[in-house]
Amino acid sequence: MQRVLIGTAAILLAAGSGVVIEVAAKASHPVAGAVPAYLKPVLMDAAPPATGPITIDVPINGTIYPPDLIPPQFAWRDDNPAANLWHIEIIFGDKARPIQVWSDGEKMQMGPIDETLTGYVPPTLTPEQAADHTWRPDLKTWEEIKKHSVSQPAKVVITGFANKQTAEPLSRAEAVISTSKDPVGAPIFYRDVPLIPPDPDTEQRGVIKPLPDSVLPKIKWQLRYVNQTESKVMMTNLPTCGNCHSFSRDGKTMGIDVDGPANDKGLYALIPIKKTSTISNDYLLRWSSFSEEHSQKRFGFMSQVSPDGKYVVNSIDVPHAHGTRVLDRLYNGFYDNYGFGQVFYPTRGVLAWYSRETGKLQPLPGADDPNFVQTSAFWSLDGKYLIYSRAAARDPYPAGNKRSTYANDPNETQIQYDLYKIPFNDGKGGTPERVVGASENGMSNNFPKVSPDGKWIVFVECKNGLLMRPDSKLYIVPFEGGEARPLESNLPLMNSWHTFNPNGHWLAFSSKSPSLYTHLYLTHIDDHGHASPPVVVENATAANRAVNIPEFVNLGPEGLDHIDTPAIDFYREFDAAQQLQDAHKYADAVPAWKVAADKDPTDARPWNNMGVALAASGKTTEAITAYEKSLAVNDDSSQAHNNLGSALAEAGRLDEAMVQIQKAISLDPDNGAAHINLGHLLEVTGHRDEAIQQLTQGIQIAPKNADGHNIYGVILAREGKMDEAIAELQQAVKLSPNSAECHYNLGRAYAATSHFTEALPQFEAAAKLTGNREPAILQMLAAMYSETGNYHQAVIIAQQALELAEQQKNADLATALRGNLDRYQHQADNASGTGRTQN
Repeated sequence: MQRVLIGTAAILLAAGSGVVIEVAAKASHPVAGAVPAYLKPVLMDAAPPATGPITIDVPINGTIYPPDLIPPQFAWRDDNPAANLWHIEIIFGDKARPIQVWSDGEKMQMGPIDETLTGYVPPTLTPEQAADHTWRPDLKTWEEIKKHSVSQPAKVVITGFANKQTAEPLSRAEAVISTSKDPVGAPIFYRDVPLIPPDPDTEQRGVIKPLPDSVLPKIKWQLRYVNQTESKVMMTNLPTCGNCHSFSRDGKTMGIDVDGPANDKGLYALIPIKKTSTISNDYLLRWSSFSEEHSQKRFGFMSQVSPDGKYVVNSIDVPHAHGTRVLDRLYNGFYDNYGFGQVFYPTRGVLAWYSRETGKLQPLPGADDPNFVQTSAFWSLDGKYLIYSRAAARDPYPAGNKRSTYANDPNETQIQYDLYKIPFNDGKGGTPERVVGASENGMSNNFPKVSPDGKWIVFVECKNGLLMRPDSKLYIVPFEGGEARPLESNLPLMNSWHTFNPNGHWLAFSSKSPSLYTHLYLTHIDDHGHASPPVVVENATAANRAVNIPEFVNLGPEGLDHIDTPAIDFYREFDAAQQLQDAHKYADAVPAWKVAADKDPTDARPWNNMGVALAASGKTTEAITAYEKSLAVNDDSSQAHNNLGSALAEAGRLDEAMVQIQKAISLDPDNGAAHINLGHLLEVTGHRDEAIQQLTQGIQIAPKNADGHNIYGVILAREGKMDEAIAELQQAVKLSPNSAECHYNLGRAYAATSHFTEALPQFEAAAKLTGNREPAILQMLAAMYSETGNYHQAVIIAQQALELAEQQKNADLATALRGNLDRYQHQADNASGTGRTQN
């Protein structure tokens, strides 16, 4: 839209240089903000009552260690300030000689930080961790501890002293530990991710987008043997959010989403595992290629490889439900809190299975009822059964739905899944059976993993949705159903992403205790289904990163060195273009987006992002063409419709712009930028009441959108509500300090209320940001110099403005400036008393 000057007799305000454009991604700068109490970092499990003022935090009483674990760090707090030295004694039940050491109790330190990241919330120690003293046994000592704590537990006794010469102890505590005879053995393959929420302007209903596009290459896929001190990077530097990996039971086949859930193509790799594995085009599947004619592009959800590697099960849209979009079957919410920045769960869908032999994807009979959502299926280790989540199907965004703003907000669409079991029967399916104990309990039961011996199901229970919820707890229930019990290893905040090792006695899982930066833990599962206290897998990632989707892989030592990714060439081109765009190098970004578009003609995003670059370069007509090409590939993009509407408005085609922006809102009612754009258009076309309604709704959805506050402030000023207008315009300047228009409009509002001293720096900023080349801004700046008594400067600036107006052949402005200049010259003459200043 051309610059719109909105004015009354009292004030003339620029209402924005066009409608808000949504970009694919840009740098995000999250802040901790107001955090619900249950999201705050918490202490882990309370230690047993101590005999003195010492509290042992690690190990937790009753901890069972793997025999192949590296030496762990012990940690304790001593409330006696006189204690400066600690005696640590390990007493063995097998009568072996006790181990006795002295420790200075070095204070706990924050782990290494990934300095390559920006925009993250700095991690901190909890108060308990900050008070902790630590000791780590050397390798020889740790081997002795493990050797003599297998048949019988060992007792760890920590005693505080003032110094070695003091005979009288000041504090004391003890904890019992033991070592399992069951090794962990297999390594853990996991995703190591930053926690940086994407820019709110890039959020869309139906699109799972946990990170800005520019941060995606920072994701690492790592492999960790617990007998090693560090993990080994398998993949990284991919401009895509690969996720939901799984492995066959023999560790010879891996399946993984390789284009990220934000992409509706459902690109999936099914690759053989070798020492050097390769994700090449030969091993790629496109779930979208199985879509029916005239239907929406299909994407798979929570795909899982069968134990024998022959099949993949996932959740797809209901067959023959033409027109069912992803946003019609998937609820997702975006939150400011970095620890729980997004929630997603399906509300419609059926199970489908893919055969590597036939190359076909088809629904599984018995789990294909459109009246239910059937999702997140996992195999029994013999491949005979699938355990999955089921609930009554519903709309993800019912009429009147209010936008949720934090995890477990009551405004989230409510869904409680029950676990069901169904025979696979070579793809013939069967009759689903409810898993007693993991269903009809008023909670949401999900993410079921079957133990290798087929005896147990460990699943997540939470109030609503699935997986990474603040209240997620791990429960265990017999495979045949029965009483479900919470695992004793549960930590206070989020327990999820669990996986059994091949021998079935160790469970790895992720938790956000004690920090929102997710940690990786191990717990031992005995023959009766009881879990030991959690043992952290140290140094799994940096302190400002998180671990998720851990999966044991049945590999021997040195079984996997790294994974090459030649099939991701498109995303490398995408990332290169995105980096140019983020740096505002639009002239270079346009051809880079064309390269990405040619690499994959089925992906709509390069054309949309090319349109953004063209619009930013002032090439509105070309931008319109690019947006139209994007929508020809994917007509369900709310962002692209909004961007097209913006460009059409810029070209003066307001009726067409209105249609596109209204379409954007119909696709995603939570698109705050589209509401703001619609409000702007309604104001321009004379529908102020409706404009205010759309603007306030857009600002409520996207409170950090500077354009919304700017335009709304303009309208309030027009209505004479100057105090409210100034408040909105102040917020616009705060959010967009480099916007000349926001500074200009705030300056006009101050000037209209005779706050000339406050107005002056706003016009100075606006002039500087436009390189002193905008005569209208310089006209106001000269006026403020005059109003504040700096007449000489008023003359200089007014003369500059006049020269620019004459160059631009703006006769009306030039005439006004000549009158202004005469007045300022007269004021300067009177102030100096030395006669007329020479120009």
